[in-house]
Amino acid sequence: MPDAGYVTIGKVVKRLQAEYPDLSVSKVRYLEDEGLLTPSRTSGGYRLYSQHDIRRLEAILYLQKNRFLPLQVIREELDKADAGEPSLLDSLNRVDASTTPVSGPSPLATPLPTSHTAVEDVDSQDVVEKFHPINHVPELIGVPVSFVRQLSEAGVITMRRSPRGRDLVDGRDFALIRACNELGRYGIQPKNLRWYVQAANRESGTFEQALVSFGARRGGGVEAEDTPEQRQQFDNALNNMLALTDAVRDTLIRRRLKSPHDGPETR
Repeated sequence: MPDAGYVTIGKVVKRLQAEYPDLSVSKVRYLEDEGLLTPSRTSGGYRLYSQHDIRRLEAILYLQKNRFLPLQVIREELDKADAGEPSLLDSLNRVDASTTPVSGPSPLATPLPTSHTAVEDVDSQDVVEKFHPINHVPELIGVPVSFVRQLSEAGVITMRRSPRGRDLVDGRDFALIRACNELGRYGIQPKNLRWYVQAANRESGTFEQALVSFGARRGGGVEAEDTPEQRQQFDNALNNMLALTDAVRDTLIRRRLKSPHDGPETR
């Protein structure tokens, strides 16, 4: 019988949304469907998450957000940790909840080591909200200038030209650039990402129509200042739609890549 240390899925999402704004109940359920989480169940079928389950979810979200790792790689790291083998999760000070008090340090207290040689916090507001000369990018995020130019040529990012003729990179694109750079480990190059740009252009139109229908955005060219409540409604709706479409996209890709011998068993 679960004790008082267990919480519902809604409370888990609410607790972690400050750090991971795009987290939703649907996404947590998707991670469960993928076998990365195994919460307890009440007799009525409701999910209950232990402190260990929450730390495990935090680790998954951290590896997705900060290391841009696909779920398959994260699953392998979790399996290593569960088997007591060295894994990336060791850097998160993540140990089994049975040996770590709930009031102990957060599993994310120690950032994961990265392959970058950044000399400052590239996720800070001062860095993100500025344009940076392209020749400064290697020292900021450890990505070669040539790679950044390839992303620009593929349409993944858009650079700006300074009055002095220098190419400037938007700090808001740094996370995207790092994600694309990590994809290179799997042989996915900037030229292979062109269709993602095309798909994003198409999807943005679909999202725009859906948000108007949902009431989170005005249509018909109406110009009016949004209230904080309307902006929050828009952000919540968009975040949930992105999480749901990500889940659909992941499932469809996995289905296409699945071996024909991996079908459901017959009895």
